[in-house]
Amino acid sequence: MNRGQRGKLAMATAALGIGLLSVTGCGYINPQQTSEQYSASDGTRTDLGPLQLRNMMIISAGEDKPGRVIGAVYNSSSSDVKLTITGAGGSQTDIPVKKKSSTMLNDSTDEAILSSTGAKPGSVVEVSISEDGTNQNAKFKVPVLDATITDYKQYLPSSAPTGTDTATPTSTATSTPSPSSSANH
Repeated sequence: MNRGQRGKLAMATAALGIGLLSVTGCGYINPQQTSEQYSASDGTRTDLGPLQLRNMMIISAGEDKPGRVIGAVYNSSSSDVKLTITGAGGSQTDIPVKKKSSTMLNDSTDEAILSSTGAKPGSVVEVSISEDGTNQNAKFKVPVLDATITDYKQYLPSSAPTGTDTATPTSTATSTPSPSSSANH
């Protein structure tokens, strides 16, 4: 091997070494994405005392319209806990969560409805959350979505009560008599 060939071989080896360092060096400079916890869906997440709220969002047709809270609430304590979500204008919904279990708000027969969303679909609204087990409370930002994504259409709350609804309301902003209760008087 002559002197020119050895120089070319050394240059090729150096270029290969630099190339390998630049490819493997990315993990040194950039944080590993697998070590970061994040919401990998449309909703957001937070923890409050023994409760873990996951994929939480509000489905609504508009800013001044009712909004249904969907997501999952996990209770790691050995006591039943009630989660209270307070939104715009004092609208409020209570969500009971049994001990050592979860409540899927998407599947619940008792819908978690806020009487007013307080934000346009596509935006993020801040709600207050509290739980009665350890009496903790916090502010929590939740996205407001509409039926643009067809999978969420089934979760849109009806703006007017119908006679066919069998679910009992779990939220109230102000106490208003329902048509069925005024008929009993």
